[in-house]
Amino acid sequence: MPKRTVFFVSDQTGVTAETMGHSLLTQFDGLEFRAVTLPFIATLEKAEDARARIDAVAAAEGLPPIVFSTLVKDDLRDAVKAGRGVFLDFFEAFLAPLEAALDSKSSHATGRAHGMADLAGYTARINATNFALANDDGVHTRDYDRADVVLVGVSRSGKTPTCLYMALHYGINAANYPLTEDDLEGGRLPAVLAQHQAKLYGLTIRPDRLQQIRHERRPDSKYASAQQVAFEVRSAEALFARYGIPFLDTTDCSIEELGSRIMHKTGIERRLRP
Repeated sequence: MPKRTVFFVSDQTGVTAETMGHSLLTQFDGLEFRAVTLPFIATLEKAEDARARIDAVAAAEGLPPIVFSTLVKDDLRDAVKAGRGVFLDFFEAFLAPLEAALDSKSSHATGRAHGMADLAGYTARINATNFALANDDGVHTRDYDRADVVLVGVSRSGKTPTCLYMALHYGINAANYPLTEDDLEGGRLPAVLAQHQAKLYGLTIRPDRLQQIRHERRPDSKYASAQQVAFEVRSAEALFARYGIPFLDTTDCSIEELGSRIMHKTGIERRLRP
């Protein structure tokens, strides 16, 4: 079956349309989709150009594209909706029931979802991201006193992207520390981690998946060998058990799921709200 083209159309970044649209598309196993994002559709001319692109794909593929829209203004929405796509409008679906429930009309203002109206929240996001970058991979550990959580695990187990996700989406000060071969052979927590044991959260990964990831980075090296990977994963999990460090297997988890699970398990309060 050919890939079905999916458009994400927005008057701003398109992040909301992409996030909600992709969540719906995951329910359709076995189908492949070609994603096209059309952001900043803020004028009627741009809306008509978007419709022309959608119509061109419909003519070329012989199937109407799926169109996820978060266009707020009625004239822009109507222009795109008139095209040959299957038009799915998130604002239209939810604003009318909300207006009825709240007995109030929405402002239909663009740019509210991902703008800088909440300056305090934006600042928290930037500060947390800077913290995650400065305290990545155990390079600097002096700021662990300010960390909300310190992720620990073997190299390439998903620590850095999880820290950055938690910083960007929750405003959390997340640091990470890689367990080295020396740490694992000794079977003891490094002194800098022992000082902050209550903040530690472990990440592990299935050895075959870790070997695949490492092989892409350093082919045919000891670092990527089956024996080395199996030793590191086994030793890291033993270390977690010895010190009572909670941990998650990242093999089949998305970054979003990892971040959410860590927040739920630790009870850390987010600094940012959706």
